[in-house]
Amino acid sequence: MKGAMSWTFLRLYILTLMFFSANAILNVFIPLRGHDLGATNTQIGIVMGAYMITAMFFRPWAGQIIARVGPIKILRIILLINTTALILYGFTGLEGYFLARVMQGVCTAFFSMSLQLGIIDALPEKHRSEGVSLYSLFSTIPNLIGPLIAVGIWHADNMTLFAVVIIVIVICTTIFGYRITFNEQEPNTTEKIEKLPFNAVTVYVQFFKNKELLNSGLIMIIVSIVFGAVSTFMPLYTLKFEFAHAGIFLTLQAIAVVAARFYLRKYIPSDGLWHPKYMVSVLSLLVIASFVIALGPQVGVSVFYASAVLVGITQAMVYPSLTSYLSIVLPKVGRNMLLGLFIACADLGISLGSAVMGPISDLVGFKWMYFICGVLVFCTMVISMLKRSNIVAKS
Repeated sequence: MKGAMSWTFLRLYILTLMFFSANAILNVFIPLRGHDLGATNTQIGIVMGAYMITAMFFRPWAGQIIARVGPIKILRIILLINTTALILYGFTGLEGYFLARVMQGVCTAFFSMSLQLGIIDALPEKHRSEGVSLYSLFSTIPNLIGPLIAVGIWHADNMTLFAVVIIVIVICTTIFGYRITFNEQEPNTTEKIEKLPFNAVTVYVQFFKNKELLNSGLIMIIVSIVFGAVSTFMPLYTLKFEFAHAGIFLTLQAIAVVAARFYLRKYIPSDGLWHPKYMVSVLSLLVIASFVIALGPQVGVSVFYASAVLVGITQAMVYPSLTSYLSIVLPKVGRNMLLGLFIACADLGISLGSAVMGPISDLVGFKWMYFICGVLVFCTMVISMLKRSNIVAKS
């Protein structure tokens, strides 16, 4: 196999799958465990949001540090940090979970940046969306079974079992990760870094200066808010009203993500042009899903589960579409840091979906919280329609 499906890239995808396996369990287990410990939705949202908000701040730094140090050295360091973070979950309470989420956020920032930038740099433009989509696919595959494992462990009320599962995952990930090598020559990046018009701090200003980054980033933030609200509060939502099974919902969502990213990856635009009809069509699925989720107890369990498929398809299509688009239209000077800033938008959105939607759900309830999510996504449809479609790629 060649291109994005070659063995060189498949090894990176497998490592991605292993790296995110623990998180697929933790995303469901932590809210349920927090509920048992008497935590409010706000407190649970803060703990869950700490992961992505930390990753957001470290994304641009990660791109710069990786360029100087090299991806293989960074990879091995973050695997050790990730090991420490995951072990904390097995022996601490909610406060320890918060610290572990912060450490995981740092690890994820460097891990995903090194792999995604490597994929983008190694593949020609016509294959970039496919490579990014496959990376995203393998990061999602653990969600096929992770939620069910989490709910099973929670029902068993066995923290020893939970610790054993997490430790086995982290040992396998670290051993496999240390065997990964990159077939590359370390570039001399000194000259490139000196010519950058911004650094890891001032790069945040570029979000407002670059219209392409601003439009794509706003869309990514808003849709990620919905993804974060679904993944964090679905276990508590279904538990409160007892009308569906959170593990089944999140597993169906993951199946939809995996299927869409594999079978529809070649239909994702990768030409550097903005396709408003395509974006509106994809985003409309998330609007419908948000409203159905809000009416979950009233619409029936089959319709409710169908909304999980719509969320999954949207999740599968939006991120690689925008990443591929920006990888072409952004200026080459400082492109990696700008892409890191965009990926940070996804982190910010997921974090807000936990940290902000938690207090909102405490205030107005889950139903209206998910209605608000649907209205926000509708706003992204308006942004997509107003954006010019005849964008010329920058050299």
